[in-house]
Amino acid sequence: MHPYRSMLFVPGHRVSWVDKAIASGADAITLDLEDSVPEELKPEARALVRESIERVREHNEKIGILVRVNGLSTGQTGADMEAVVGPGLDAIFAPKVETALDAQRFETLLDHFEVRNGAENVKLVVPMETARAVVNCEEIAAATPRIGSILGSTAEHADVAREIGFEWTPEGLETLAVRTRVQLAARAAGVHPMTGLWERVHDLEGLRAFSIQGRQIGFRGQIAIHPSHVPVINEVYGPDPEKRRFFEGMIEAYNAAAAQGAGAVIYEGGHIDKAHLDKARAWLAHADQIESLHAR
Repeated sequence: MHPYRSMLFVPGHRVSWVDKAIASGADAITLDLEDSVPEELKPEARALVRESIERVREHNEKIGILVRVNGLSTGQTGADMEAVVGPGLDAIFAPKVETALDAQRFETLLDHFEVRNGAENVKLVVPMETARAVVNCEEIAAATPRIGSILGSTAEHADVAREIGFEWTPEGLETLAVRTRVQLAARAAGVHPMTGLWERVHDLEGLRAFSIQGRQIGFRGQIAIHPSHVPVINEVYGPDPEKRRFFEGMIEAYNAAAAQGAGAVIYEGGHIDKAHLDKARAWLAHADQIESLHAR
């Protein structure tokens, strides 16, 4: 899956909001069929989401398109996926997954509807929303090759707070252990580590601090519920020009030393060796991916 920095949620039945979401600069949008859609509007929303995917793809191949379907326990997952899985869809956002078997059930549905509807390579993005999900996050992340990302969830008033029972603070210390565990599971499985959610719409400085903390933990992207959050998230998780200069210079300094037969060198006041070189190359490769995605 592409290394999305930002993933903005849009209620699936709010068709007029889709263009605003794209205009925000989000790397990806998630058209929602779950919590933001009233029960009586869900059948109509399925058709509207499919139409939105087709309309966006007529003019925009750049942005990632996901759909959050209803969870397996609702009995609506199959109807949702039958309607929305098709050409132009990048991933299904799969809620309430608690075990590897749950993820594999989503995989089976995707296997069926990809063939039936002419889609291909649709991934799964899985939030860790319950205590069981967090406990099983390593197995979930590795459950199927369709997993493109797992998400360290932290929302103040959403399912995750009720299910895990933490008392939210802006500093986020109460979810630090949960987020760290999810991030490590994502890294171990080789999937894109994402986090979220900042619910305080007008508190952009709080959002920035939360996003920086997420990046420092090791996350590489974040979900959002308001267009105004996207520029902050993109900046925080985007390539830092100063870091690019630093790492490119590090590689140059190491290579020059290696050409003289040295395996280590002092660079900008610090010791560097091959481990530092490998980190520099990994950072630059990720930065190149992000810049390529943005240019695409």
